[in-house]
Amino acid sequence: MWWPKAGERVNDSGLAGSDRAPGLWPFIRKHPLGLVIVLILVLIVVLAVRHHRQHQAAAQAYGQQGRERSGRGGGPVAVSVATVTTGEIEVRIPALGTITPLATVTVKTQIAGQLQKIAFQEGQLVRAGDFLAQIDPRPYEAALDQARGNLRRDQALLADARLDLKRFEQLITEDSVAQQQLDTQRALVDQYTGTVESDQATVDSARVNLQYTHIISPVTGRVGLRQVDQGNYVTPGDANGIVVVTQLQPITAIFSVPEDNVTVLMQRLHAGATLKAEAYDRTNSTKLAEGKVLSVDNEIDTTTGTIKLRALFDNQDNLLFANQFVNIQLVVNELKNQTVIPASAVHRGAPQGVTSTFVYLVNNDSTVSVRPVTLGVVDGERVAIDKGLKAGDVVVTEGGDRLRDGAPVLLPANTPQHAQQPGARPPGSKSGRRNRAHAQQPE
Repeated sequence: MWWPKAGERVNDSGLAGSDRAPGLWPFIRKHPLGLVIVLILVLIVVLAVRHHRQHQAAAQAYGQQGRERSGRGGGPVAVSVATVTTGEIEVRIPALGTITPLATVTVKTQIAGQLQKIAFQEGQLVRAGDFLAQIDPRPYEAALDQARGNLRRDQALLADARLDLKRFEQLITEDSVAQQQLDTQRALVDQYTGTVESDQATVDSARVNLQYTHIISPVTGRVGLRQVDQGNYVTPGDANGIVVVTQLQPITAIFSVPEDNVTVLMQRLHAGATLKAEAYDRTNSTKLAEGKVLSVDNEIDTTTGTIKLRALFDNQDNLLFANQFVNIQLVVNELKNQTVIPASAVHRGAPQGVTSTFVYLVNNDSTVSVRPVTLGVVDGERVAIDKGLKAGDVVVTEGGDRLRDGAPVLLPANTPQHAQQPGARPPGSKSGRRNRAHAQQPE
């Protein structure tokens, strides 16, 4: 490419002097956007080449990872294992429940008057008989005094009438008074007797009204938010009352189970068994309380095909609240001498061309073999094995997604000795290949 020298003149045709070939400089002077376009094209080419190389590197890394995952690359796969044990396992029925108190009482006034004092704190735990509120007692004290005065007056009149009756009964024997006068006196005594009894009832009623001015808690539980403030005039017709007291200890949960389980439940209950119920939080991960089934409803709900049960919980730690949603695990039965493994060890698929559930069994040469199993009862994170394993076997619980039949594994330090082979040869040796070939054979 030709460029003009220092001091050399370039004519309009792009020639220095008269015989030189044209160059790019006149073109760039006339078309400045050309240089920008050329730079953009060069940048695009550079970026395309760089992206292609990155894509090739990622593909190679992914292929290497896939080979390691399938057990054909790298070395042994690090796994976590568990030993097959024998023990008890529980047959459970999951259900959704709602915490329902045995007693929820709206504390209302039974008389009208001014609310003088509120003696509780919102959310306070109270016992039956604890003082909650005070209504102005003065009008009811005056009514009681008035009733007592009327009673004493009528009692005096009754006593005087009885004395006159006694005199008339004595005089009638002497024929000193007429029979009519005696009968009238007897009627007067009966009249005063009724009046005294009425006065006594008025006194009792006034005494009860006076007691109603001192409001106490009817049950043991937790008080809620107060519905009326001190100084207000309250009446028995107030719908909200003064406060709501909810019993929390003990407390119950109402839940429903499918009607298909009714026969088993009733057989267990008629046999005198106490069915255990466990309450878990909304995520079904934290156990809140453990109780027992208290009662079963007398009919099946035809709209849902379920039957309701009530479970009783002590709730000593107050973790259960009224109307709280809980997950219920109803323990129907306990099975003895079951072969148990962690549920994380079970895989589902077709490892040998047959769709089944299987586990990766750890061999003595630190390799794994596919072992089909028959599942039994599932109890949370544990599952019973009806066929395929025996107590003492070692199965893979974590890392099974990277294994295949006969793949070498790297066992943790706390693996049982019978699952490890002291002085075992490396997986690439002839002995290792022979053992893995033997592990692939169907049992």
